[in-house]
Amino acid sequence: MSASAAHSAGTVRRAGFNAPVAALRLIGAGVMAFGVFLSGFVMSEPAPYELLMVAQIAVWFLLGLKISRPVGLLLALLLVFNVGGFLSLTVMKANFGDGFIYIAVSLFLALSSVFYAAAIEDSHTRLRLMFQAWVGAGVITALLGILGYFHAFPGAEAFTRFDRAKGAFQDSNVFGPFLVAPALYLMHGLLTQRLSTAQLRVAGLLILVLGIFLSFSRAAWGLFAFAAVALVVVMLLKERSGAFRVKILLLSLAALVAMVAALVIAIQSDQVAQLLSSRTKLVQDYDGGHLGRFARHKIGFLMALEKPLGIGPLVFATIFPEDEHNTWLKALTTYGWLGFAAFIAMTISTIYGGLRILLRDRPWQPFLMIAWITYLGHALIGNVIDTDHWRHFYILIGIIWGCIALEWRHERAGRILR
Repeated sequence: MSASAAHSAGTVRRAGFNAPVAALRLIGAGVMAFGVFLSGFVMSEPAPYELLMVAQIAVWFLLGLKISRPVGLLLALLLVFNVGGFLSLTVMKANFGDGFIYIAVSLFLALSSVFYAAAIEDSHTRLRLMFQAWVGAGVITALLGILGYFHAFPGAEAFTRFDRAKGAFQDSNVFGPFLVAPALYLMHGLLTQRLSTAQLRVAGLLILVLGIFLSFSRAAWGLFAFAAVALVVVMLLKERSGAFRVKILLLSLAALVAMVAALVIAIQSDQVAQLLSSRTKLVQDYDGGHLGRFARHKIGFLMALEKPLGIGPLVFATIFPEDEHNTWLKALTTYGWLGFAAFIAMTISTIYGGLRILLRDRPWQPFLMIAWITYLGHALIGNVIDTDHWRHFYILIGIIWGCIALEWRHERAGRILR
């Protein structure tokens, strides 16, 4: 056989061998993106998201998805966090079954973060598909919330709660923050792509912002305001050209005018005006009243200092009128001192690890920037709301650590070449 014929035969064999692998990877990326899409539809538990992700995580790791050193660190921190949760079960005197299920869900969500991180490190091209799926889920669930709020069809009230839009979620306070990351993704596209192709992005962004507004979640409002400003600041730090800065200024002014106009139109509705007037109060009665949110925080932290193993999952609400509504207090009461220390370590590592590589010119940098800003905002609103068991919160963690792992691998390859 000639050399050229042998080369052709080898090419055919390689192509024949790689085609099924490529097809499997494509299917896997699609299923992974579909999982992100399903995270926007959680009206009951277990939700379709859990059912798909449990099977998906098992199959991916059985087929050889690897865990690198950075992803291994994330896994270790989350496992220690959940060990604290299982230890807290030992102090429970009632409802042990509910507590066990709660920690089992925590462990599942932790593994979902590790899965996303490992899959992203395996191929950074999956990030775009994930965010596109998130945008699709965000727009659909936001539309459901908007239509529900205005009672656009029979049974639409299923997508509202206490006269607040909640979309295909159980709670408006989860629905609103879920929409922030896809809104930032569309904003980033508007700021970096040609305006001639901006129509769909503008329409999608308007739907997401209206959904956030009609959630009447102060945490979601604050999160979106912080994240939008932070995105512009970070992009100005990265893109220093005068033309880009003028574009940002003009688009920011246009967005501000549009938001003011939309707000003026919205408050023409008595229902919107009354609820807006109530929700814009910085401190509500259930915040500052007797055993209100802030009083519970103070008492809860003092109590947690005397409980090294915590008090057990879901126990806080049996002692006080409501749940913790504070991520840090939740970590102490539900996961004990050990889990709290692990959670703090993971939070600091995630914020610092993402910040260290935030402005580096990499193919995955835009996705890291959006996820990191949104995660930082979630860490801030964690002082007044409980982000534990928010599925999209764990997706953000996975995205950031996946990018950290990509950068680690990139740096390692550079050292080897030198």
